[in-house]
Amino acid sequence: MMKKLLALALTVMLVLSLGGAALAEKTEVNIWYYWENLKHQEILNGLIEGFNASQEDIEVKASYVPFADFKKQLSIGATADVLPDIVIIDSPDHASYAAMGIFADVTGKFDASTFYEGPINSCTLDGVLYGIPFGSNCLALYYNEDMLAAAGCEVPTTWDELKDVAAKCTGDNVYGLAFCSLQNEEGTFNFMPWVWSTGATSFEINSENAIRALYLVKDLIEAGSMPKEVINWTQGDVMNQFISGNLAMMINGPWQVPTMREQAPDLKWNVALIPADAQNASVLGGENFAVIAGGNEDAAIEFLSYVTSPDLVASYIDEFGYIAARSDVAANQFEGDELMKKFVDQMAYAQPRGPHARWPEISDAISMAFNEVIIGTQTPEDAAAAAQAVIDGIIQ
Repeated sequence: MMKKLLALALTVMLVLSLGGAALAEKTEVNIWYYWENLKHQEILNGLIEGFNASQEDIEVKASYVPFADFKKQLSIGATADVLPDIVIIDSPDHASYAAMGIFADVTGKFDASTFYEGPINSCTLDGVLYGIPFGSNCLALYYNEDMLAAAGCEVPTTWDELKDVAAKCTGDNVYGLAFCSLQNEEGTFNFMPWVWSTGATSFEINSENAIRALYLVKDLIEAGSMPKEVINWTQGDVMNQFISGNLAMMINGPWQVPTMREQAPDLKWNVALIPADAQNASVLGGENFAVIAGGNEDAAIEFLSYVTSPDLVASYIDEFGYIAARSDVAANQFEGDELMKKFVDQMAYAQPRGPHARWPEISDAISMAFNEVIIGTQTPEDAAAAAQAVIDGIIQ
């Protein structure tokens, strides 16, 4: 009997020891993201907590990296071999980092057939899938209904109407219009619809049409209808200015809608299509998940399979303010929400930036051009010529 008890005790000790070893060897998956919106951070944390509680082998953690530093940290991390296992990356940057060999080939690891073609294409380079979309969005015109009514204005649909309404709504510490104009991808994202509305492409900045887009910015600034401070405002900053009653109109995306409804329940506002020049235009935005090559790839893919499953996507994508990249989920989104459906309407013609493996360099040249125009250091013609010289050196 004593031998049996001793054997049982040893067995229990061995099981406990192995269990402790298993806990110690739990695979850790680290995520980098740049979302500054607190609601977005809360949703991501909730997804991570749900996954961590659903199994015992993987522990997922997330770290915030400011958008302005994100690409620099990713490049430095690649050189220093200090990278996370997953990044949530702006879709136009995906091809660039895939070309650098940072992202793992996940072809065949996901069923891509249920995703829209555009978002999937942003994850693809030379026929190889290097990630999976998180969600999509586009930009629209937000307007304060009371301010426009007080100025006797209708919602603008053309550039001339936009300049007129913005001027009439400016005064008493209120600007008529603002959109993020940072000298980075976030700023380029907000500028491209004006370029495309003229009929110009992303690679034709020194064309008569694209120069007209730069003149639109110049006219708004010189009229006092838009503050020069937009060169320092993130999209979140622009939203806060709008909520605070300092803007009559703004360009922004659907991800702000849940926050605005929560933080400004009494504000009377609505959204409309971006005022057009030659044609309607908007820009395809959104983020992709990418798995870092050489990291904990299998564990990372397991987490991504979890968070991109249709039922889970449907549970959080509306609250996030994004249009699902999965067509099977998007088909059932925003029932009864006419405001959000206006963003979905624009997805029919919203264009992706690039796509080009060196889009970050092209984007930097474009954002430099409109920043120079805003602060008045270059004319639209000179700024366009300087940007085009950089672009031609890349694509020719």
